[in-house]
Amino acid sequence: GLEEGAKNQFSTFSNFITTINQKKEGIGNRNSPTQLVIPNIKNGRDLPPLCLDVRQKQRMSIDNLPQELKAPFPPVSSLPIRTKTVKDFQDDMEKSKASGDWKAVHNFYSTTFDSFLEINAAFKKDTNSPFNTIEDSGIDAKFVNVVYDALLNTPQDVQKSVLKGIINGLLQEWTGPRTKDDLRAYCILLQNPQFSNTSTYVIYAHLLRQIAALTEADHHFLVHWSKKISQKRFKQVVDRLLQFISLRLFPAKPEEFPPMVKCTWWIPSATKVLALFNAANSLISPPIISYMDFYNSTLDHIDLMEEYHNWQCYGNSHRFSFCQYPFIISIAAKKVIIQRDSEQQMISIARQSLVDKVSRRQKPDMNMLFLNVKVRRTHLVSDSLDELARKKADLKKKLKVTFVGEAGLDMGGLTKEWFLLLIRQIFHPDYGMFTYHKDSHCHWFSSFKCDNYSEFRLVGALMGLAVYNSITLDIRFPPCCYKKLLSPPIVPCDHNTLVGICGVTLDDLFQIMPELAHGLSELLSYEGNVEEDFYSTFQVFQEEFGVIKSYNLKPNGDKIPVTNRNRKEYVQLYVDFLLNKSIYKQFAAFYYGFHSVCASYALLLLRPEEVEILVCGSPELDMSALQRSTQYEGYQKTDLTIRYFWDVVLGFSLELQKKLLHFATGSDRVPVGGMADLNFKISKSETSTNWLPVAHTCFNQLCLPPYKNKKELKQKLIIGISNAEGFGLE
Repeated sequence: GLEEGAKNQFSTFSNFITTINQKKEGIGNRNSPTQLVIPNIKNGRDLPPLCLDVRQKQRMSIDNLPQELKAPFPPVSSLPIRTKTVKDFQDDMEKSKASGDWKAVHNFYSTTFDSFLEINAAFKKDTNSPFNTIEDSGIDAKFVNVVYDALLNTPQDVQKSVLKGIINGLLQEWTGPRTKDDLRAYCILLQNPQFSNTSTYVIYAHLLRQIAALTEADHHFLVHWSKKISQKRFKQVVDRLLQFISLRLFPAKPEEFPPMVKCTWWIPSATKVLALFNAANSLISPPIISYMDFYNSTLDHIDLMEEYHNWQCYGNSHRFSFCQYPFIISIAAKKVIIQRDSEQQMISIARQSLVDKVSRRQKPDMNMLFLNVKVRRTHLVSDSLDELARKKADLKKKLKVTFVGEAGLDMGGLTKEWFLLLIRQIFHPDYGMFTYHKDSHCHWFSSFKCDNYSEFRLVGALMGLAVYNSITLDIRFPPCCYKKLLSPPIVPCDHNTLVGICGVTLDDLFQIMPELAHGLSELLSYEGNVEEDFYSTFQVFQEEFGVIKSYNLKPNGDKIPVTNRNRKEYVQLYVDFLLNKSIYKQFAAFYYGFHSVCASYALLLLRPEEVEILVCGSPELDMSALQRSTQYEGYQKTDLTIRYFWDVVLGFSLELQKKLLHFATGSDRVPVGGMADLNFKISKSETSTNWLPVAHTCFNQLCLPPYKNKKELKQKLIIGISNAEGFGLE
């Protein structure tokens, strides 16, 4: 809407800057952070941090603020009386479009946005009510939306008058704490669609700076008010902030913006405001938008390791790093950070082993640089457990697997095979470590007590090794498992500290045992007399090896009846028992196994959902995407054999497609970056067409003879991918 005449719209802001400088002299305070002056701008590090130290896992919790922060309130200035309604405004717009006379509309916009008081006078639902609570912002959202939707369809002088008014509001001299009317104005101004245009970024930056510098109590209100914004408007504000950060990092026209050295506070301010919207989004269940909508893919192209090291060195001090706000970093970028951090740890451990060997005047051996695992297929679990237990000190070295009696050399393919077979055996119901729930299609930890939980530690170590070595696993744990795995994300120094314990809800139980969760939900909504009709106590029963055992959910629970008054407590304690207490020893072993390999500050950057993606990849197969990214050697994509191949593969069932992926790559899961990250290659095999296809899983390569017709290709391909266990050397 602002593109037409954008070049001379503000004469590159020269007339605005002149006005600002004049006001600056009148105010007499050259260091005021609210002044919209380009020279001598404070560095962004002067702004107060929006979140607490991530290392301590004390991320900002809006609801933890006490009620007292709402009072006392600064004196509120009396608002001008404005009576224009949505219908009045729409009538004015229609008349202006028909007649070409925009005077009434121009007067409305120039008056409404001239100051924070005028903004409240126009958009506050009731000017006589204070609206001082987090529950209701008092903003007439419908009127705001109508006014903003119409703004970009007005003449340029109308749009300019709005921006001039915003500058007047931002230049106001603040003598005390902000009022709730000021916060309302900020909330309304953030939704202005004009800030999608780069020509307004200087004004936008100063708006963001003022909002970022508000007190934590003020942020508390803005977060709760923001969660009431409609999904469409919420997403627009988030996208606008992400675009602002991207274009400041990589401007299409650098001359449009002030030099980076003079506006280092732009990106920190925008990121802190974005953190408010991320906090608002997390308060709603389900969230307003997906957590992935906060990813900024532009950050994939900056020096992420420098960001990570700055954060490691300085934490959440005055030195800004995107790692302080991990919600903005995409899962692909986080994977890069984790991989490089893992590689550096591997190199460091290998170097130390080499130095130790040389210092003892022993001959170095290349095998000492790797975690070498030798296993027999017939004793896979026991051999793997013994190997990992004996080589605890080597877990952070590069993994290499050897199957006893087979000639395969591990360039990655044998490692994938080892993971796949081991996971398949461990999770088999007959093994008894995990229970498979058919209703939810996921595994959960068996609550059966045993003398040794080392095999649970093995599964945790396997997951850690998979992440550490960039291998995806076919594990079906519920999201709750990954939440527990990050509780806490760094192993505590005090071994008496409980691990793997997190806040769980009925929603978490629904993802594992939906039938039981539904029953508990029915109990909560039951309208009759719970005590007389259910005759339950705070005692639960579990079957263990054919024996029924009872457990009290609280002291003397067997003597405490469940009533209408205490049923919420009963449900919460029951859920906590099932997902935390009854499996504590099993999960603690699993937790320590995972962190014995993956102990890294990089885990602090991850959400539970992101850990799941790193471990399991994506189960969604898009063979068309694989076709688009496939490379060819000896073939052209237009060759008849290749066309036959893709006709056959795209017509396969999902099961056969997974078998093909497993045959060619060693895994049937899609990595974080999608099919393109597989680097899948089809090579021409000069062998007889009587031969089956051959795969090099280390290199994700399929060797395909030039079969004469589609029927023959399909037959040979199905035979090959259906009999794909074991390795040999050609």
